[in-house]
Amino acid sequence: MINQVKQCVLVVEDEPSISNVCQRVLIAEGFAVEIAQNGKIAQEMIAVRHYDLCLIDIRTPVMSGKELYTWMLERYPLLAQRVIFTTGDIMDGDTPVFLERSAQPFLPKPFAPHELSIIIKNACKVWNAHQG
Repeated sequence: MINQVKQCVLVVEDEPSISNVCQRVLIAEGFAVEIAQNGKIAQEMIAVRHYDLCLIDIRTPVMSGKELYTWMLERYPLLAQRVIFTTGDIMDGDTPVFLERSAQPFLPKPFAPHELSIIIKNACKVWNAHQG
């Protein structure tokens, strides 16, 4: 019998209450979860570990989700295709333009656990369909 390795998700979120909800939902969906409080920490984690998908808050201190995503496009383009953004500022500044240009799924804050579960399942279906 083959042991199935859990897919690992990197959650980039500076609000502990939100990262805790994300962790609970993702573990319930069968993922292993690691958390980074900002994009700079996430960069260090991505450089040494394989992640199957990233859930990235657009606004984090030190390095924003936008800056992290731009870095990922240059250094880890395959992982950059497996990003879901979260944001509380869907209408502010250049966020709508950024989200449109990235063409990645996003979840506006505040969100309910079942909304996170749905977007994760839908995104994984799309990504897996493009792989095979």
